[in-house]
Amino acid sequence: MSRIQILPGDLANQIAAGEVVERPASVIKELIENSIDAGARRISIAIELGGKKLIHVEDDGEGMGPEDARLAVQRHATSKIRRAEDLEGIATLGFRGEALPSIASVAHVVLRSRARGAESGTEIRINGGAVASVTEVGTGEGTSVDVADLFYNLPARRKFLKSDGAESAQVSRVVTQLAQCYPEIGFTLTSAGRKVLQCPPVGALRDRLYQLYGERNDFIEVRRDVGAIKVLGYVAALAEQGPARGPQNVFVNRRIVKDRTIAHAIIDAYSVASIKERSPEVHLFISMPYTAVDVNVHPTKAEVRFRDQSHIHEVVRRTLGDALGRGPAPELQLEAPPAYQAPATTLPLPTAYAGTFPSRWTVGAAVAPSTVPSDPGTVAPLDAPSHLRTVAPRTDAEFVIRPMIALGQFRDTFIIAVDEEGIAIVDQHVAHERVLFERIVERLTAGPLESQRLLEPMLIDLPAAARQALVAHTAGLERMGFELEEFGGEAVRVVAAPALLRREECEAAIRALGEDLEGLDRGSRVDEALKRIAATMACHAAVKANYPLTAEKMAHILDELRRTAYSTICPHGRPVMLRLTRREVEKNFQRV
Repeated sequence: MSRIQILPGDLANQIAAGEVVERPASVIKELIENSIDAGARRISIAIELGGKKLIHVEDDGEGMGPEDARLAVQRHATSKIRRAEDLEGIATLGFRGEALPSIASVAHVVLRSRARGAESGTEIRINGGAVASVTEVGTGEGTSVDVADLFYNLPARRKFLKSDGAESAQVSRVVTQLAQCYPEIGFTLTSAGRKVLQCPPVGALRDRLYQLYGERNDFIEVRRDVGAIKVLGYVAALAEQGPARGPQNVFVNRRIVKDRTIAHAIIDAYSVASIKERSPEVHLFISMPYTAVDVNVHPTKAEVRFRDQSHIHEVVRRTLGDALGRGPAPELQLEAPPAYQAPATTLPLPTAYAGTFPSRWTVGAAVAPSTVPSDPGTVAPLDAPSHLRTVAPRTDAEFVIRPMIALGQFRDTFIIAVDEEGIAIVDQHVAHERVLFERIVERLTAGPLESQRLLEPMLIDLPAAARQALVAHTAGLERMGFELEEFGGEAVRVVAAPALLRREECEAAIRALGEDLEGLDRGSRVDEALKRIAATMACHAAVKANYPLTAEKMAHILDELRRTAYSTICPHGRPVMLRLTRREVEKNFQRV
């Protein structure tokens, strides 16, 4: 007897179904994509027990006549492809001709469809891949599909489904993604009779995002055209203090995809500004010529392959990076105090303050009453070497932060400033750290940082892991101005340090660098190690909290902050400033 046998048709269909049908959510995705391809303007989805008991998808698309309905449930049948050349530029969502027969092979399916203008429709009932009946029925124009008892004939697959709640959540996620990409189509999702999602058709992506996520002030709009590639979407701001991880919905030619090239570009864009590890919330829509992307590389069409991956990576990275650099600072909201009862006695008014402020919002404006130097250009630097303060001039349109007037300090830690649109509370240490970090990274492009030999080398005892991490990155440390070596026992010997750091700051910086580099994988890129070293150096060289500043130094920090590319967060991901907008103040004083 031959060891190789031809599989029975029903078993082959069930194996094929496993490539397309993973869970109820994948069934719904395939059916909705068919509805979209059919020109539907409204799509209704209903599920029971997370879709394990029943899935119902109904649309008002063009529908099918009797012959097309019969062919639609057969394998390798499709209206989307006629010849091999069509695979090079697929413009539709469903094209494999596998979805309906694959679903029907592992469930009880009822398909009803009526073509536009037809007097009646067609109903086809299929049980486990076998057609049970084909009848003429009265039904509305469009198509509806009922999928009952998913995997009833494959108990091994059914037992791997998750709880009803978990499967319902996956269904909701998929429907939300598809609704997000097609704002011109109305979507309704009902679970166990309860309305989960209802989105009437709208004309713009922003309106659909509002329907799905509500008002989101933490989003930054992304928009760029690079030749035939267009990028549009909304991404989490750098200073957003929500979860470190968020949903990342990426669409290529209005198709949901998971692509490592794009995912890496997103991480790269955020890591330029901060060494904080994040998987930020992103809703990104990329369009390009259909011939520039291959969508026929995955059974569920979840992955794509680009003809020029490096170009796509660079376009996405630069687009997000530019948008993040223009992102706003987080806004504060006031809470109105309880009603105030005036005391019976009359209190004397305090003495009027004698200081004056200019009314023009210009760079170099006064920073404190009666203490402004006559020449704003003489503001002293904050102990930073001159070669780290060289900044390319920027036009007013490029500045993210408006010119601000420093009013003073709060607890010698926060600079209180005002501009024409509100009040800003600036963390002086974090702001200066941002400035120094960008100057260090900028200076590294020209060569190593300025270093100074120590008159007396420093011996610093460190844990073994931290000590080994420092020794493993000696080349990067030398570019930053550090020269060190193992001294024996538990110590490292530091013979030179960056001119940016005072001697008393060197030991703390070395200890922090040991901890930072210890957590870095051995295979990490050199530039990632350099950024961590630069961030640690900037942190230790920056002005500290609980440190009184003169008016000139406050003005210096605010002015230099305006010149940085990512002024809303420090290199470690902490917010630089919080803003209280003019509208928020006026609203709470009942002026608007």
